Amino acid sequence: MKTTISILSPLTLLFLWEAAARLGFVDTRLLSSPSLILQAFFPLLISGDLLYNTWVSVLRVIWGFIAGALPGILLGMSMGLSPLVRSAVEPMIAATYPIPKLAIMPLILLIFGLGETSKIFTIAIGVFYLVAINTMAGVLNIDKIYLEVAKNFGASRKDFYLTVALPGALPMIFAGLKLGMGMALILIVAAEMSAAKAGVGWMIWRAYDMFDIEQMFVALITLSVLGYIFSLILDWLERLVLPWKQAS
Repeated sequence: MKTTISILSPLTLLFLWEAAARLGFVDTRLLSSPSLILQAFFPLLISGDLLYNTWVSVLRVIWGFIAGALPGILLGMSMGLSPLVRSAVEPMIAATYPIPKLAIMPLILLIFGLGETSKIFTIAIGVFYLVAINTMAGVLNIDKIYLEVAKNFGASRKDFYLTVALPGALPMIFAGLKLGMGMALILIVAAEMSAAKAGVGWMIWRAYDMFDIEQMFVALITLSVLGYIFSLILDWLERLVLPWKQAS
């Protein structure tokens, strides 16, 4: 039943959109229609333009996500396990996290230039904060008895990280990763709009520049599909790593 509703709800929305466009309730010069968007989709797909730009964006998102997530997990666990590290780092995170990442893009471009590094770094910053904060929260929520047991058994710092902090914080880590992936897709569009010659964000800007509404919608739908695919991948990894959570 849920699957049927999940399929029918977007199809119903598309049908209503198409009907409104054909009846003149929607100005197709501004909002287009599903049929016109579909007509624009196939030439972009056949020419390879859509696939190339999508692949460019996917690579940037993956590298930026990894570059932000790994340090975020490590620092988040350190902040959760060590009050000293938390006292030293938390004020800086609290002060810099509210700064819009788009606001520092000019500075990033000045430092790293217009190449791939600036785009990857922009994504990494956005992902880093969300993963670090969620990881720290996950470690702090671990029952203290597990930490005491590990300490009484003479666990090393490495053991604390790998056998206590990491497994205990995994649910919150995955929550941070999912939020970070959403942020990565937002930032890649902004980065490609301002300083790129390829990518889905660049396609959106090019479509705007040429007033090609259909191509703009194709790029936007592509982003939506990418977000859904990345979400499915993270959900699959979560089920693989945390089977007990799915069972509960």
